[in-house]
Amino acid sequence: MRRRRRGIWLASHGWHVTAADISPAALARAAERAATNGTPERLRWVEADLSVWSPGTRFDLVMTHYAHPAMPQLEFYDRIAGWVADGGTLLIVGHLRTPDSTGHGHGHHPPAEASATSAAITARLDGAEWEIATAEEHLRALPGPGGRTVPLHDVVVRATRRL
Repeated sequence: MRRRRRGIWLASHGWHVTAADISPAALARAAERAATNGTPERLRWVEADLSVWSPGTRFDLVMTHYAHPAMPQLEFYDRIAGWVADGGTLLIVGHLRTPDSTGHGHGHHPPAEASATSAAITARLDGAEWEIATAEEHLRALPGPGGRTVPLHDVVVRATRRL
């Protein structure tokens, strides 16, 4: 749900947004929310399996937040990097699997194929083609069951495609 809110926020700040999700119900809810925010003309909602869908165009900003495509994360990041226009930005926010990860507050680790390190991601971005602005790994804590905190490990990579 938060991914679609990011699209609405971007549209409300002047961006033209193509938001893709595999869930038609989630897209319908997001479209309703966008209509009440006065931004529907700036949003295009696409029901798509991101492991095979291609937008047919390039974008100034391509971002993913915790996507779980039916393919390994690094291959997915390679796919979406191809959608970034010259001078555009790629923003990846994903899961970082660590030995002490407890997952998403559900008591499990994110699967290895849904996780990548910042080093693994940036190693796939050719330095002649990309300028890496951010490559970080973060630990944050969320409230968990029984009043305990649940540590979540994230990876954030932001890169600009050179002109």
